[in-house]
Amino acid sequence: MTPATTFAGRSVALFGLGGSGLATAGALVAGGAEIAAWDDSEAKRAEAAAAGVPVVDLSAADWSGFAALVLSPGVPLTHPAPHWTVEKAKAAGIEIIGDIELFCRERRTIASDAPFIAITGTNGKSTTTALLAHVLREAGFEVAMGGNIGTPILALPPPSEERVHVVEVSSFQIDLAPTLDPTIGCLINITPDHLDRHGTLVAYAAIKERLVAGARTALVGVDDVPTNAIGKRLAQHAGSDVYPVSAKGERPWGFFALGSEIRARNAGEALDEALVLADLAGVESLRGRHNAQNAAFACAAAWLSGAPAEAIRDAVRSFPGLAHRMEPAGARGRVRFVNDSKATNADSTEVALAAYERVFWIAGGKPKTGGIAALAPHFGKIAKAYLIGEAAEEFAQTLAGHAPAEVCGTLETAVARAAEDATEAAAVTGDDAVVLFSPACASYDQFRNFEERGERFKELVRGLG
Repeated sequence: MTPATTFAGRSVALFGLGGSGLATAGALVAGGAEIAAWDDSEAKRAEAAAAGVPVVDLSAADWSGFAALVLSPGVPLTHPAPHWTVEKAKAAGIEIIGDIELFCRERRTIASDAPFIAITGTNGKSTTTALLAHVLREAGFEVAMGGNIGTPILALPPPSEERVHVVEVSSFQIDLAPTLDPTIGCLINITPDHLDRHGTLVAYAAIKERLVAGARTALVGVDDVPTNAIGKRLAQHAGSDVYPVSAKGERPWGFFALGSEIRARNAGEALDEALVLADLAGVESLRGRHNAQNAAFACAAAWLSGAPAEAIRDAVRSFPGLAHRMEPAGARGRVRFVNDSKATNADSTEVALAAYERVFWIAGGKPKTGGIAALAPHFGKIAKAYLIGEAAEEFAQTLAGHAPAEVCGTLETAVARAAEDATEAAAVTGDDAVVLFSPACASYDQFRNFEERGERFKELVRGLG
């Protein structure tokens, strides 16, 4: 745990008692703060009370006595409408922050030079975070990994110059961290997402930009328009502390993927002199162009952290991959099953479809804005689509005339039908077949989260025999 001592002796309102909320409550109490915690869920309030967290009805509290509102990142700050606690905090004139901000303040207080690498992006941030943590550990660093992936940031050990914090940060968390100041900040990409929480793409991009704007060293993607513009803007003010990262081939300088290699190049350096940080050839856990982008960021951050190139190369080859992201889920004869449950939007699914020549595709769930229309260039790769959840009928209409599709409704039916058809196709052609579960949707219509959805897919694959 990282005790949050910067509110010692003061009273703090805390709303949201999920995993990160409970960790935050514990960190504040350990740091000497007096907290009043609440959640709209009676079950979560009961769980918190049982854990010894002071539960207070904030709707009836006197807010003039609070120094701050610490808000769970899942609670609306601005859109579609501010949560009622946000309105009360504004009326009382107190700041509204989150757990990432508490960590940043603690770091500046107790170990301002402690290595802190923060990673964000619409897609790829979890894989990049996990890969970077793996590379640094293999290179001999002590690593604490968490944030939006796995362990809440305040449940990690405290900042220390002997320890590297590798932290995934969502746009919701950045929005609650006004003084976010990582040692190295990574902004991988920006595509439309979470617009229901941020209003517009411009507002969403501006929030993402804050992570690299406050970093001592910024790694910024150049493969999409919003991040490219951010990188150019930051470079005008920060100079050589901003490094471009690309997965689309040779760059005059910076970090880039060229073929299967990840290279680091100084300005004015010949291409054959550029340092090879990794070779992704044959690394199944990093298949696809999107993973070349993820690997370029992870290798760049590791190199800038002092990891030797040889250690980076070896570690990348041993990366086991991330659960629910292009994860091998088993095989049945000549049919391979791939679990890409973390693909919660079309952009994530696009890179999965691009990684294969032909797939039996399981998709659907709670649809995102735009549906799957953007995937049209890949419709020719779809042997057949098996559609589930709320999006099934909409996706079927989009695919009509482009790829065969079957509305299956449930994941159970989809897996059974896809396995049957893929097995038959493999028997006829003599080639391997791939059943790809890449939903391009949120999970909330049928599952609690993408993890539960992915685990269910793997269970069903194992049940095939």
